[in-house]
Amino acid sequence: MDGLLNNCGSSILEAHNTRIYGNGTNTLVLSHGFGVDQTIWHFLIPVLACYFKVVVYDLAFSPNVSPKLYDPNRYNNNFNAYAQDLTCILDQLHVRKTIFIGHSMSAMVGCIAATKRPDLFQHLFLMNGSPRYLNTPMYSGGFSREDINTILTNIRQNFTGWARTLAPLAIGVNNSAAIAEFESSLIRMNPKIALDVIKTILLRDNRRVLKYVRVRSSIIQTEKDIFDPLPVAYYMKKRLGYAAHAKLIILRTSGHFPQLTAYCQVLRAIKRVLHLHDMY
Repeated sequence: MDGLLNNCGSSILEAHNTRIYGNGTNTLVLSHGFGVDQTIWHFLIPVLACYFKVVVYDLAFSPNVSPKLYDPNRYNNNFNAYAQDLTCILDQLHVRKTIFIGHSMSAMVGCIAATKRPDLFQHLFLMNGSPRYLNTPMYSGGFSREDINTILTNIRQNFTGWARTLAPLAIGVNNSAAIAEFESSLIRMNPKIALDVIKTILLRDNRRVLKYVRVRSSIIQTEKDIFDPLPVAYYMKKRLGYAAHAKLIILRTSGHFPQLTAYCQVLRAIKRVLHLHDMY
């Protein structure tokens, strides 16, 4: 399976459950984050498919893909392998200059991919993402080392219990359907893989990537998010490369999953940036 991905063979599309909706001229890619899969976009896809050819896929840790797809030696040190998967998928689809919407960890996956293959992207939407979660004396990422150690310990000791506690905190608003959806999705993950992925997310420092992004970028961030405090969004806007012309759009809501709980606001933000008509 590792050879398959490194060679960017056509079977990577099937391996990642790649699906296409709509028949638009321009391609828009939706890339999910930790604990969920491509179905997290179900509110956005019907609307976006009226304007674009919409591409969705599952990341390597998703329970929807073969367990053999996730190779810890390839994925557990940084986001480069995820970025390679993304560029391979786009190459196999023969698309260029795509609009990319990356949620959570996929925000930085998109940034890394854009630094390596800027020809594949015309605009990056970075939604509730972060280049670094661990605090430093000069940077507030939202988590101390003690916070992260506690999270990792809780996952090791009782993954299901941790997931059920996390779900309402991550959703961040009173939305029982969204809480149930995220909880159900998270619990489906292989606990060992989940631990491996969350360690990479919380301990990796991707801040240096931002200055090399040369693709226009828009940051979409909720007012309050337990994973990504608002100062991180301002940091990203400041640090993104000059050519990115970064914009920051703050949604008037809380939580880490606005595509579930504030999808109308998300669609309006996309419409405003891309100058689309008749969309919410």
